[in-house]
Amino acid sequence: MGTADPKQALRGIQRRRRREALPGAAAGLLATALRELPAWLARQPRGLHLGLYRQLGSEPDLDPLIATWPPAAPPPLALPAVVADAHEGRQLVYLPWCPGQLLHPDSCGIPAPIGPPPLAAADLALLLVPALAIDRRGIRLGYGGGWYDRLRADPAWRAVPALVVLPAACVVEALPSDPWDVPFDGWIDESGLHWIAPP
Repeated sequence: MGTADPKQALRGIQRRRRREALPGAAAGLLATALRELPAWLARQPRGLHLGLYRQLGSEPDLDPLIATWPPAAPPPLALPAVVADAHEGRQLVYLPWCPGQLLHPDSCGIPAPIGPPPLAAADLALLLVPALAIDRRGIRLGYGGGWYDRLRADPAWRAVPALVVLPAACVVEALPSDPWDVPFDGWIDESGLHWIAPP
């Protein structure tokens, strides 16, 4: 008889914690992102995409970030999608996206762009990823699909800086981890941008 997955019990706890914390943290999260991200991205090579996500459930909403981004040199944007590949099976990719562009459910039912070819890791400057929790080592507690871990197991994608976006109440000292977990580079919460080791 196998042992219970410790992450599964934590997901319910952390989902409730995020749902309860987000109303008080949302404005601060947006202010942090607008204060920190444009300046950071301005120091990266021009033309690289900012990888976002579309809000589901109690995830922090990034739409206001895009709507109020400083008008000088806004970055091109990309959204994740799980797509079926004849050789690789289903995998997570990033697709170019413009606000207002029609989205369609990907193979996991998540709204995503349709049509453009996937971007290469070298096309991305930064990934912003939702999470239920993160610990101070950068271990992320997600929803259990493992899509981001599989993507970032590729050294090219691991080299793209990646931050989780969540309320400060969801930052914990330590989370259980598996050998395949790929640590994130830090997180954004209402108190600031926290790099574990600045890229």
